[in-house]
Amino acid sequence: MNTQPTADGLSERTARIFIWSASLAIPAVVTLLYFMPKVEAGAMRELLNHLPLFNAICNGTTAVVLVLAFVAIRKGKILLHRGLMTGALSLSLAFLVSYVSYHATSESTKFPEEHSLRSIYLLILTTHILLSAIVVPLVLVSYTRALARKFDRHRKIARITLPIWLYVAITGVVVYFMISPYYPF
Repeated sequence: MNTQPTADGLSERTARIFIWSASLAIPAVVTLLYFMPKVEAGAMRELLNHLPLFNAICNGTTAVVLVLAFVAIRKGKILLHRGLMTGALSLSLAFLVSYVSYHATSESTKFPEEHSLRSIYLLILTTHILLSAIVVPLVLVSYTRALARKFDRHRKIARITLPIWLYVAITGVVVYFMISPYYPF
C-alpha cells in the first residue's frame, strides 16, 4: 500500500479511509433522518421551507457544470475542467448540507397514492436514491485520483462516475418538480 503523500499532501491510505468513511456515513445519516424525531425549526421555518428549491437548483447547476467540465476536458482545457469539477463537488456538498438541514427539521412529503404518475415518480425516486449512494465513493475516488495526478486511473473511474453523477443530478430536479406541488407550505 502506498503511503507516500499525493500532490495534495494526503497519503493514498488516508484518502482511502476518508472516502470509505464518507461513503458509509453519508447514506447512514440520510437514512437516520427519516427515523429521528424532527428538530424544532422555530423562526428558521420560513428559510427552511425554501431548501427543497435550493436543492433542486444545486442539482440542476451540478448537471450543467458536469457537462461543461466534460466539454472542457475533451477540448484539453485541464485547468477549466479542474475548476468546474471542484465547483460540481462544492455544489454537491452544499446540496448535502441543505438536504440534511431540511430533513432534520421537516417530515418527508408523500406523493399522492392515487396520482397517475405515482409509479413513474417512485421509479425515478428509487433509482435516484440508490445511485446517489453509489456515486459518493465514485466521485471521491475520481477526485482524489485527479488530485494525486493518477490520470490514467482517474479516467477509468471518471467514465463510470460521470453518467451516474449526471443521472443523480438530473433526477434530483425531476423529483423536486414532481413532488413540489404537494409540499405543505
